[in-house]
Amino acid sequence: MNRYSYLDHLECSRCGSSHEAGTVQSVCACGAPLLARYDLEALAEVCRPADLTARPASLWRYHELLPVSSEAGVISLGEAVTPTLRLPRLGEEMGLERLSLKDEGLLPTGTFKARGAAVGVSRARELGVTRIAMPTNGNAGAAWAAYGARAGIECLIVMPQDAPRVPRAECAIAGARLYLVDGHIGDAGAMVAEAIATQGYADASTLREPYRIEGKKTMGLELFEQLGWRAPDTILYPAGGGVGLIGIHKALRECQQLGWMSSRSPRMVAVQASGCAPVVKAWESGAAACEPWPEPATAAFGIKVPKPLGDFLILDALRSTDGCAVAVTDPEILSAQAELAGMEGLYICPEGAACIAAARNLRGSGWLHPDEEVVVINTGAGTLYSRLLREHPPVLPKGARIPAL
Repeated sequence: MNRYSYLDHLECSRCGSSHEAGTVQSVCACGAPLLARYDLEALAEVCRPADLTARPASLWRYHELLPVSSEAGVISLGEAVTPTLRLPRLGEEMGLERLSLKDEGLLPTGTFKARGAAVGVSRARELGVTRIAMPTNGNAGAAWAAYGARAGIECLIVMPQDAPRVPRAECAIAGARLYLVDGHIGDAGAMVAEAIATQGYADASTLREPYRIEGKKTMGLELFEQLGWRAPDTILYPAGGGVGLIGIHKALRECQQLGWMSSRSPRMVAVQASGCAPVVKAWESGAAACEPWPEPATAAFGIKVPKPLGDFLILDALRSTDGCAVAVTDPEILSAQAELAGMEGLYICPEGAACIAAARNLRGSGWLHPDEEVVVINTGAGTLYSRLLREHPPVLPKGARIPAL
């Protein structure tokens, strides 16, 4: 009889030690994140990509490769498969004939964070968790608060005081305990760690629980399925904590081990803002890990992470796929955001726009070739960043004629 999930155990991403998947876990004793491992040999015998086509268009169509043990354990807000859209006008202008964008802004709460929250909250409830806590730059907190409300799990959310207003409001209306800190996400993390130690919350911080990454990896599974179970030449991803990039790389390796895809890998590109680029600095210097970035600053708030916990996993994904890390300026990000909206009708978040700006720069340097199939990951809707909205249309008196162009 086929199993709903083929989850087998958890494995330390650094020391390789094995951990029990049936109990609540955080990081390994060595301090590194734990990764979910599946019985891929058994799964390969009973499931092929063609078996997925009749299933609903949801991330849960890949349930064998997710950690929730039964359909009854699924907490869902209707997270549908997101489209991968060709960008013909912008691609032609940039000299990239096969440029596409996977638009995660259509998910519940408006960002790809819904993927991690759907799977992470589902697994947490299945393991008996009733209270979770996390620091966030905004969008992850909004998603976990919404799914936590759906599951009846109490959420403690701490974010920087200058976090975008919309995800702050999303947390509040979902009933989360929301606090702001006069500092960056690292400062919020220190406050959350103290609450976890003293108030009995389970840690839902980035990569400090093993299952958020499993939801994020479904971006890769969807993309590969949309392309006919093959990989594009290059994937550009906006990397703050980098969980989505690590997840897409994990999905690729699992599909290859299952025999669903060839051994060909896409070049993975981590995109950061020049005002907070610890991964870029580490990649350029050949370092194995990142140094904390002093005084991080960028309009792309979701990638304002001074030092990601999974830095070594991000760097491994880049180096093992012959990818790279690249930083772009805030003016480049905002220009790319407006250009995409004007040419393709897509109003995306600044983090996704950073990838558009990076693609332009990489094409200009010759790193990207004109005939490459390039996919940009847009992680959320532009409307979440109300403070960046700029519009000053002229006001006409009643009865006035519209001026001719």
